[in-house]
Amino acid sequence: MINESALLESKSLRDGVLERTDVLDRVKALSLLPDGMHVTTAMVAAYFGVTAEAIRQLKARHHDELSDNGMLTLRGPDLAEFKRDVLSRYPGGHPQPRSSLTLYSRRSVLNVAMLLRDSEVARQVRTYLLDMEYRARTQPGDNPVPSHSGSLDDRIDHRITHILGQTVVPMFNTLIETAGEHQRELIALRAGVQRVEKRLRQHHARLQRLEGPRADRPLAGVMAAMDAMNGREFEEHIATLLRRDGCTNVVVQGGGRDRRIDITALTAHGRRLVVQCKRFAPHLSITSPELQKFLGAARVLHDCEVALFVATCPFTRDALNIAAETGITAVHRGLLEEWSAGAALTVLE
Repeated sequence: MINESALLESKSLRDGVLERTDVLDRVKALSLLPDGMHVTTAMVAAYFGVTAEAIRQLKARHHDELSDNGMLTLRGPDLAEFKRDVLSRYPGGHPQPRSSLTLYSRRSVLNVAMLLRDSEVARQVRTYLLDMEYRARTQPGDNPVPSHSGSLDDRIDHRITHILGQTVVPMFNTLIETAGEHQRELIALRAGVQRVEKRLRQHHARLQRLEGPRADRPLAGVMAAMDAMNGREFEEHIATLLRRDGCTNVVVQGGGRDRRIDITALTAHGRRLVVQCKRFAPHLSITSPELQKFLGAARVLHDCEVALFVATCPFTRDALNIAAETGITAVHRGLLEEWSAGAALTVLE
């Protein structure tokens, strides 16, 4: 039998056993969030008896592999939705993250077990896993390896359709036709089952979105890098993004006499562009007076055609309304993250 330490070194070996997530509960009970699918970094650390920092370091070293197996980081609207739908139902409350939350599926927790060196629980999982795999391969009659076609999501969807759509609902149809005195109750019960089916499909679709490919999301660490910059470095970073997107004559003004204009440039089509950069803490917001002051400098002093107000924090609703009414492009934290990760700003195209 292969020694359990082989899983630490061989990704192909790990990939071959990632479907056996039932091993986790055979070694030690794994507590899940109320959605029944995910655990947080702290919960993963508690399961393996290590610190949360050890899990975060493992995540940093093996981010791509863990992401491929279901680990995901929620931010913005996705995080708000998850807090409302899942964390709000956590028994006794749950620490609420400020700007992001990393979640692990059972598959990614098993992946952690195959990568974590300094944990007795992880070692037991690896040993149990390889023992099960060995017995399944050498005694196929006693321990057959399940053979399924398609992904887990496809199998779940198939079971929902088969059990509810093709079995339960037709059964109620037959009962309604043959049981006249209970017809009203049966119709109500059938409607309830159909509502359950609809909710299950909605939940399934949401899980597919949460655990699906993350190519449409900004690269991890983009905002952390900008939060670590000083004001001048942040302005130079924005200037680099402008040059990347085809702007010319990009000049970083800087200093105390910049009159609220940090960068001037020409767009790829020759329009005059001015930018103000604000590197604020994520919990702060850009207010409407700041937009109004920038508007005066941009339109009156520089007669610009394109005005960007770039910030590492959100904008208040009033500030966003002023930006929309006056033609200023408000590049808030979320949009800045996407822009820095490679997406183009529509106003520059």
